[in-house]
Amino acid sequence: MTDTSCSDCPLRAQGGFTQVSAEELAFIERFRRRENKLEAGAAILREGESSELLFTLRAGWAFRYRSLPDGRRQILSFLLPGDFIGLQAELSGQVPHGVETLTPVRLCVFPRNELWDLYRGFPGLAYDLTWLSAHEELIVDENLLSVGRRSAMERIAMLLVHLYKRARSVGEGDEGGVNFPLNQQHIADALGLSLVHTNKSLRRLQAYGLHEMSANRLRILRVEALQRLAEYYALPLRGRPLI
Repeated sequence: MTDTSCSDCPLRAQGGFTQVSAEELAFIERFRRRENKLEAGAAILREGESSELLFTLRAGWAFRYRSLPDGRRQILSFLLPGDFIGLQAELSGQVPHGVETLTPVRLCVFPRNELWDLYRGFPGLAYDLTWLSAHEELIVDENLLSVGRRSAMERIAMLLVHLYKRARSVGEGDEGGVNFPLNQQHIADALGLSLVHTNKSLRRLQAYGLHEMSANRLRILRVEALQRLAEYYALPLRGRPLI
């Protein structure tokens, strides 16, 4: 597999990402060691294990999760192209969650032990990492509000709007719809619902004519109505940093 240089990265041509200086881009190129390719269902990080690596998701979808000994799983967030993976392990030396691929993915791989070079030499990139971490916390907060207070249909409506807008912002679709590789079990595990309840709520929601979902594709027909149903009015997505 031939690696793509950082300057030729197709994500950097997307309008959803902020630009970096020539010096910052040269550092990112040196910081990056290689590009990995994984199939759907593969582990990027495993719960409780240590990892010497950090990743940027260059292409494809993945998700972060925590699990209980009996196999029950809570999906914490879904990861889309441009997301930075593995920073949380810096706090404890072990990865507190697993990361699994939803689709075939490409990953840019960075050595964790050189992260301080970024902080020492490039404060703008350091701020970008802080922004990415804060944004991840904001997503988890919104998910906690859903699980704690929203009804099943409101939870699903919020998730659909959120992922639809995020996918559009990174070039994952157009007005005709976006790629949507989640199945009903993923939705249930993300929203704290049973599979049966998820299925019934999705069918009721689709009967309202607010969205269409089939063959790994999501099309939202009435985004304002879906937002009102979810009581979820996401702020306009600013350009995201890309490491």
